[in-house]
Amino acid sequence: MQNAVYSIRPYRWQNMWVFDDERVGLVKEPFVMGIPEIINKAVAHLPNPEAGFTVLFNNTGLPSPDLVLKKVDTDSGGTWYEQEGSGMKGWLCPALFKYYPEAPEKLFIKVSE
Repeated sequence: MQNAVYSIRPYRWQNMWVFDDERVGLVKEPFVMGIPEIINKAVAHLPNPEAGFTVLFNNTGLPSPDLVLKKVDTDSGGTWYEQEGSGMKGWLCPALFKYYPEAPEKLFIKVSE
């Protein structure tokens, strides 16, 4: 869907940020290679993000997003993104294609409890 807003609920498991999304067949899907550092910074204001927090994301824009990731490269079947305003980079694995047929140029992200 072109304008869908997706929701996932990342949490800490075995010292990794992971998420489950039964709708698309993902269980304990890990975030890797730079994305955990971006997450750590984004959730620093939440009281107990390790127990889980909500992420809303889409590729067309959200009001006052907490993060905007801009596509910078592709590698090993996944996509490298840079967080606008911070210069932090992270790789999103091919699980992204469970939500989009191709890697979006931008991802708009909101985090909350």
